[in-house]
Amino acid sequence: MKQTNPQAAPAAATPSEPGANALMDRFTGIDWLQLLETWSLKLLAAVVIFLVGRWLAKRLTIGLGRVLARARVDSTLIGFLRNISYAVMLVLVVVTALSAVGVPTTSMFAILGAAGLAVGLALKDSLSNIASGVMLIILRPFRVGDHVVLAGQEGVVDEVRVFQTTMHAFDQRTIVLPNSEVTSAPIVNYSTRPNRRAEVAVGVGYEDDLKKAQELLLEVARSDPSVLDSPAPFVNVKNLGESSVDLILYAYMRNADYTDTLSRLIEATHDRLIANGISIPYPQRDLHVYHHAGNGGAASDAIIRAAVDDGDRPNTAAPR
Repeated sequence: MKQTNPQAAPAAATPSEPGANALMDRFTGIDWLQLLETWSLKLLAAVVIFLVGRWLAKRLTIGLGRVLARARVDSTLIGFLRNISYAVMLVLVVVTALSAVGVPTTSMFAILGAAGLAVGLALKDSLSNIASGVMLIILRPFRVGDHVVLAGQEGVVDEVRVFQTTMHAFDQRTIVLPNSEVTSAPIVNYSTRPNRRAEVAVGVGYEDDLKKAQELLLEVARSDPSVLDSPAPFVNVKNLGESSVDLILYAYMRNADYTDTLSRLIEATHDRLIANGISIPYPQRDLHVYHHAGNGGAASDAIIRAAVDDGDRPNTAAPR
């Protein structure tokens, strides 16, 4: 019979006791006061960096605006560049503040790059308008108040913005054009030069004296007080048309006098040519109609014969 040993070893400890003790030792071994002080200092440093950086960014953008204003840069472009520079500097300040706390900046720059790429693809048309607006403001192909033709639209420029250009037509319509369409099409500016040339086209008959017609056109231009002597007006033969010989009177005047002077020249051209026996023909067509009857006669013979037969036909209506 087996006897039990009264001095037997105590029961083994459960496996969970050593892990729990190690975890407690790890928590109790941390200097929580020092850790709190370290995080407090990092957080305070990040706040200081953000506040000082934001103040510095504002001061730098204000200084940039003053420098651009002294350089006589357009006010719209100044505001746009100030906003862009402030946004870029603010992003750098935020990244610097987060790195002071201990946030890894490499992943942040990767996220910002991916976000910027996504935004750029989504707003490519808007970014194109912004780039075109900056080009228009810097290059200045036209200014506010200029008489221009933009993207096939004619009018007077009211405002050039970063995204779009506003103008009004001569019938008082408001036209808003995206800047990308303005820069991608030819720009015609009538206000950059002080003078403008008017063209008056007129056709005279083939039997008329061309030299006399040209002299009359020159007299019309020289008698108008708004037509400039230099450059002098002149007349060219443009074309031998179907019904007339086409002439063009070229005359120069001030930009402000263009519309009224052109109207007077057209009216005076008509009156002067007619008064001097010069014809102004219009397109004509001679139409010959033939009736292909059995006898091959013309349509006029058939019409006359029908009219005569109808007139000679006796009245067979019954009396009432």
